[in-house]
Amino acid sequence: MASVNAPRGMRDFLPADKARRERVLAVIRERYRAHGFDEIETPVMEEHARLHAGIGGDNEKLAFNVLRRGLDADAIRAAADEPSALTDLGLRYDLTVPLARFYATNRGDLPAVFRSIQIAPVWRAERPQKGRYRQFMQCDIDIIGDASARAEAELIVASLDTLAALSLEGATVRINDRRALDAMLDVFGFPPEQRPGVLITIDKLDKIGPAGVSAELRERGASAAAVDAFEAFLERPAEGEPLAYGERQIRAALPDGVPDEVVAHLTGVGESVAAARPGDTRVPLEFDPFLVRGMGYYTGTIFELAHPDVGYSLGGGGRYDGMIGRFLGQDVPAVGFSIGFERIVDLVSLQVADAAPAVVLVHDRDVAVTELIALKARLVAEGSRVRLEQRTKNLKGLLDRASADGFTAFATVSAGATREGLELKPLA
Repeated sequence: MASVNAPRGMRDFLPADKARRERVLAVIRERYRAHGFDEIETPVMEEHARLHAGIGGDNEKLAFNVLRRGLDADAIRAAADEPSALTDLGLRYDLTVPLARFYATNRGDLPAVFRSIQIAPVWRAERPQKGRYRQFMQCDIDIIGDASARAEAELIVASLDTLAALSLEGATVRINDRRALDAMLDVFGFPPEQRPGVLITIDKLDKIGPAGVSAELRERGASAAAVDAFEAFLERPAEGEPLAYGERQIRAALPDGVPDEVVAHLTGVGESVAAARPGDTRVPLEFDPFLVRGMGYYTGTIFELAHPDVGYSLGGGGRYDGMIGRFLGQDVPAVGFSIGFERIVDLVSLQVADAAPAVVLVHDRDVAVTELIALKARLVAEGSRVRLEQRTKNLKGLLDRASADGFTAFATVSAGATREGLELKPLA
């Protein structure tokens, strides 16, 4: 007999859980739209070649692929050593690759600067564990067609506003630039062929510390002189006092030799975010010269969303100016920010009750169906959410269940009851 459990790494949601998730999603959508973004929808599947074009980083290895239709046993055996010959489609592992394809397909119908919302599930063949699922929701906003710091600032301001609307004030955004990282590695003397592996190790800095990173770099066979230079940079004297986010702070955190235009872009992001928060002396940005983010398609600014209540990122994103060009043959500037929905939904304390009344009508067994349906229709027409429940011996259990499902009031219904005679009582 087949298992009745959901597939590993995937979940069922009971009504109360679903209502809570939808309430959080409604707030996210409303805040995103308030900042001028428009929601789109893309298919859950994309072509295999597109999902495995070398732009999805490690996520490409986690893609669920779809077997070609009509393959017989001989065709499967003949293609056993070449997975791409067995599959032509795959489930999307993020929303950025589908967005790039969407823009390339529909750009004639889109504005010059396009601000998109995508809120949808994605699938990755992860090893299931706490907080890591094979199907999960992503909430993305992206701006395509704007190469200026304004785009990053709009994304950051919208994302911080959304968290504040979810009562998660106090969030900050760690920010860096992949161009600054590349310039740093060049200054230290890491040859280009070593840099992908070096970045993987540097990304562990907050977990294993400077000594651990240096040791791992040497184990990887990285240039000894470059590792020495990197160590010396980490051991340089710290600034005498913390600096606010700005050009001085950014330059102090970087070695000499990082291009001025990179520093200017990062500074412009901070100035624009600050302009959106008049009267706030603290800009919620933190420059982190060793923030890496692993996606291979990032070309410029990268950022992660942090909150003091948790020790992990609540979202992130970056600029991916080269991705759309793979479909169009010409580069189009693009930058995106994704909120980690599955991570924040359990932190949010929003009430899931509907704004409209939600009423349970508890009726006796002998009440005619026609009377019940007519009474329910009357309440629904008034704007209420209504559920019919036959009275049980354990009335408290029935009402507790209704309350857990988001209902706020109840009334008992006997034969001949009228709308005017209903006494609505709160479910507390």
